[in-house]
Amino acid sequence: MQVTTTRWAALAVLLAAEAMNVLDATITQVAAPAIHAGLGGARSDIQWFGAAYTLPFAVLLITGGRLGDRYGRRRLFLAGVTGFAIASLCCAVAPDAGVLIAARAVQGAAAALVIPQTIGLIRAAFSGPELAAALGWNGPVVGVSAVTGPVLGAVLTDAASWRVAFLVNVPISVAVLAARRLLPEDRAAAPVRLDLVGTVLAAAGVGLVVHPLITRWHWPVFAAGAAVLAVFAVQQRNRRHPLVERSLFHDRGFPAALVTSTLFFAVMNGLMLVVVLHQQLDEGRDVLTSGLTLLPWSGGLAVSSWVAGTWLVPRFGSRVAFAGLGSLLAGILLAIGWPRGLLGALALGGLGLGLFTVPFFTTALSRVRPQETGSAAGLLNAVQQLGATLGVAVLGSVYLHGHSVAPAFWLAAALVVATAATTALMGSPTASREGPRGEW
Repeated sequence: MQVTTTRWAALAVLLAAEAMNVLDATITQVAAPAIHAGLGGARSDIQWFGAAYTLPFAVLLITGGRLGDRYGRRRLFLAGVTGFAIASLCCAVAPDAGVLIAARAVQGAAAALVIPQTIGLIRAAFSGPELAAALGWNGPVVGVSAVTGPVLGAVLTDAASWRVAFLVNVPISVAVLAARRLLPEDRAAAPVRLDLVGTVLAAAGVGLVVHPLITRWHWPVFAAGAAVLAVFAVQQRNRRHPLVERSLFHDRGFPAALVTSTLFFAVMNGLMLVVVLHQQLDEGRDVLTSGLTLLPWSGGLAVSSWVAGTWLVPRFGSRVAFAGLGSLLAGILLAIGWPRGLLGALALGGLGLGLFTVPFFTTALSRVRPQETGSAAGLLNAVQQLGATLGVAVLGSVYLHGHSVAPAFWLAAALVVATAATTALMGSPTASREGPRGEW
């Protein structure tokens, strides 16, 4: 009984750290104008308050997962939490925009060490039915944290100061570090060699692709990033010890999961930004009101993910994912057809988010074998961040250029339909793989 309690306490510690790191990716969305007003600097600094975090986060995720394979996931997890706490304190006391942006970059790099380790440490602590239940919490925590960021940023900025939004990370980090004895050590069974060339190519390629999406659309930079990633793919095929485990791509299930994650998080994060911008620019709402508008969105996600993990997925399996996408699509269409019912539409969409994330993450991760954990965790989180960046860039641009939420919402609806198609492709793998898998 005590062993079981210790395992679940360890899960709570891991998820607390994961939530803290994911939350900070979006916490400046609403508070950025207030931060700029307090610190001054160039107007372009506003977008870098968020981009300085998400860029190194996206670039280093795959490498962070591989480092955990080699040096131990518990060790890398604790190092990342420590770095995150120090960087958060620097953000809270930053005297100017330059210092804040630099501290945010360190935060993002530290998060890239923390996030990939959580899946491996969960797999080390649990087995059998308990493993599926524990992994089922991963998606909801990630989703709730991502959509809670703007709300929390708005509340703390209005009630106290934007500095408090960063300062709250310090006691959470200290609590996680204090509970470090609960965490098991885990690493790849076979010796893992670091692919330094692959690491550089992956970091450069992802950086060149993500950078223009965050700041401004520069097609030559984007094309250069795509070319570097193509070189990375060829290099990985010829490596004896690649950065990314090639076995993950032996059937279409995991690649389909990567595409699905990209599309889904593009919708989730892009719609969040569009709603916040609409509230402030079109409706004239203040920071707090526009942030609180997202409460039905995050509340629906929290409730439905718990219901899905507790009752629906154990009974109906992966079909719950399609029900979630249907609910999300219905919420988007309701917002288009009845703008005054936006809060209800957001609640309906939020319910869909939770219904989707639990079966999606559980099934995607159930395909992963122990030696693939570092690569799989890094890849899933990297494409999630890429999808979030794509959603913010594309849906945000459509809204700003069209001066209306309707075009952005129609595009989001189309992306939800595409997500349903790629979700269907996750099933019926073309090649047999060892270990448990989700049933589609």
